[in-house]
Amino acid sequence: MSVTVEKRVVPRGDDDYLQEAWELKEEIREDEALLKQRWRFFADAYERATVYAYVAGDDTLVGFAAARRDGYILFLAVSPDYRGEGFGERLVAAVAEDAETVSCHARASNENALAFYKHLGFEVERRIENYYEDGGTAYYLRLGERGKFRDKLSEFLRR
Repeated sequence: MSVTVEKRVVPRGDDDYLQEAWELKEEIREDEALLKQRWRFFADAYERATVYAYVAGDDTLVGFAAARRDGYILFLAVSPDYRGEGFGERLVAAVAEDAETVSCHARASNENALAFYKHLGFEVERRIENYYEDGGTAYYLRLGERGKFRDKLSEFLRR
């Protein structure tokens, strides 16, 4: 049985799917010790961002990307139940369609995230010690050559 999943865009200032996004982020944080933020920080950033979301037919949040106007990805999360199905790539593609550049930070110890971003053509621009509240190190990543990425995006979006 296949599940219908549709893309939705939550405009800046709206809080549609805010609670669901928080719960997904918290599920990942508990399981993988990643994505630790305080509620108020998360909610404020979410509401100031454009949020690209994939939602299953039963209104379950499959994944989301919250991005600033300049293409900086504040949050990107895909439910463990839907990983490996291209939703992460599609979310980055949605951000890239609306921005000149795409960038983000990733925890240096988060090998899965780093591999994911590098797979899409992101390049590490710099390492930042003590970036996170817990003293963790981050990499600042920026999407590499746009032509190559556009080709990959076209491939992912045709799925």
